[in-house]
Amino acid sequence: MAVLGWILVIALFAVGMAGAVYPVLPGVLAVYFAFFVYGWFFSFESFGWVFWTVQTLIVVVLMVADYAVGAWGVKKFGGSKLSVWLSTIGIIIGPFVIPAFGLVLGPLLGAMIGELIRGESIDRAFKVGIGSVVGLFSSFVVKIILQLVMIILFIIWIL
Repeated sequence: MAVLGWILVIALFAVGMAGAVYPVLPGVLAVYFAFFVYGWFFSFESFGWVFWTVQTLIVVVLMVADYAVGAWGVKKFGGSKLSVWLSTIGIIIGPFVIPAFGLVLGPLLGAMIGELIRGESIDRAFKVGIGSVVGLFSSFVVKIILQLVMIILFIIWIL
């Protein structure tokens, strides 16, 4: 059973890290759930209230930052609320519509469409679209770093 427990924990960590760049996967929630799987298979004894408080705060920060950083990219480049919404929708559906490039093209096109609907020029719409991609990649970096922190803290705590 110990081997199965570790396989599940490591698989959830892998899914979590993949979810940092592929928004359809659960990301940070998979990492968080791995702690419960470890507890169920081994023991919750090494996890105290400090562990759970720190990990939960990181999860909350990541969930808020995920939206905020993406929206920041669109807003920083002069985008509207409509562009923020459409770039977010583009992040979600882009990988399904254009499998190889949809993760980048989805938010880019979503933000551009938002600005074009508002009557902006194609140049301005493209600039805002680039902002959505900058926000997307910034979000990836933040998620990867914080999820790695979560995993490292877990390893430190169980040792």
